[in-house]
Amino acid sequence: MSQRIAEPYEHYIGGEWTAGESEETFESANPATGETLGQFQRGTDREVERAVATAEEAAAEWRALSYTDRAEYLWEIYHELRDRTDELGEIVTKECGKEIAEGRADVVEAYHMVEWAAGNARHPHGDVVPSEIAAKDASMRRKPRGVVGCITPWNFPVAIPFWHMAVSLVEGNTVVWKPAEQTPWCGQIIAEMFEDTGIPEGVFNMVQGYGDAGEAIVDSPDVDTVLFTGSAEVGHEIAGEIGGEAGKLAACEMGGKNGIVISEEADMDIAVHSAVMSSFKTTGQRCVSAERLIVHEDIYEEFKDRFVEIAEEVSVGDPFEEDTFMGPLADADQVEKVRGYNDLAREESDEVLVDREELSEEEIPAGHEDGLWVGPFVYETEYDSEMRSTQEEAFGPHVALIPYSGEIEAGIAIHNDTDYGLAGAIVSEDYRQINQFRDHAEVGLAYANLPCIGAEIQLPFGGVKASGNGYPSAREVIEAVTERTAWTLNNSKDIQMAQGLSADITTNED
Repeated sequence: MSQRIAEPYEHYIGGEWTAGESEETFESANPATGETLGQFQRGTDREVERAVATAEEAAAEWRALSYTDRAEYLWEIYHELRDRTDELGEIVTKECGKEIAEGRADVVEAYHMVEWAAGNARHPHGDVVPSEIAAKDASMRRKPRGVVGCITPWNFPVAIPFWHMAVSLVEGNTVVWKPAEQTPWCGQIIAEMFEDTGIPEGVFNMVQGYGDAGEAIVDSPDVDTVLFTGSAEVGHEIAGEIGGEAGKLAACEMGGKNGIVISEEADMDIAVHSAVMSSFKTTGQRCVSAERLIVHEDIYEEFKDRFVEIAEEVSVGDPFEEDTFMGPLADADQVEKVRGYNDLAREESDEVLVDREELSEEEIPAGHEDGLWVGPFVYETEYDSEMRSTQEEAFGPHVALIPYSGEIEAGIAIHNDTDYGLAGAIVSEDYRQINQFRDHAEVGLAYANLPCIGAEIQLPFGGVKASGNGYPSAREVIEAVTERTAWTLNNSKDIQMAQGLSADITTNED
């Protein structure tokens, strides 16, 4: 593993480390302590332009390799991720504030995704399709689209980049990647891994920076597919812009206002456990975190009492301590956003049940006074579709309890009454209610008797409605980074047409 200690850290373009043309740099900081972790070059559209041009030049050579030859480079990264899980997990925790078990899990998810993508190189590709003409063979083949631009978020700074890039590369595309500006150190390490594999120059490129660098990737006429995971606001801009460009695709996985429907037939232990995990794991900073708990009136009071009791006591603290459940928020903008939605809920809701927005001095670990600490916030309210606090994503430990009455359809209707449609869950011991939710919940990711977090890499990950226009992960991302060709071969000396169309040619002499 190459060790680069010189700062500011640079971009990786065309097989070389480069400072680029801009002298501007930015910092990565530990959200639990405020400590500066590193200085990084800030990329501009000029660095992106160079990276895209380099990726385009490398595309033909890379595409000419076999699937298995391309996958060999990924297998090297797979083994390094496995060997360095603890080390890299600590870096994830330092840079984005996730408690240490989640930091490790981020790396584990990354190598699971690389394993899936590299292993898929030896699986069948394409389909044989029976022709209605016996003398014809018909099939579908895939080919890489070309240059794939990847824009990834800070909350899974190792896993999600490999969701995007591992499949794209094995399928024969070249990549230009912009890591999140909050987690550039993780990006630096991933780029070093790619360099150490000896991957051909220009196949993998990384440009560090802010939204303007991501915008330059989206705007480039030579980027064939954009894969994006992040906020709905940015994702909709990307999808809207690329949707108007012929031959260009975007797969965007965005946020949600996710909910759990807890029916009168719920097992209360499972309900409370699932709700706490969904609401507060990763400090509520998952795109699938639950911010709405929709509970049947028959069990509402019992559920409320038990959920509130845990929310009042859930451990918030040093993310390197194994008994910490919630770490800090990721950056100052997140703190401002979550506090703003807490203020809104104070105005709109019936009652605030838990308010740990300002942690006591005793709760903040020694040496972490400059950390970005916000604890659980829980409120209850009657259902009102006009309430912004129950409609807009806070992306933090901000949770509404909403009672419902009547049949399960009423709870599902409340669940669906949002612009978003990413993830949701139902807790019930009645299989009919579970199947009703399965069939009618407007989500891309659905769970029963589980938290609405914890996707496995072999399943598609993405949403419907305002939550997404594609699935930039696992098998489904193949659709976005390849093009299908319907191939038909005639094995006869004669030409026969489908649908009974005559193949006879007539002339004026006939």
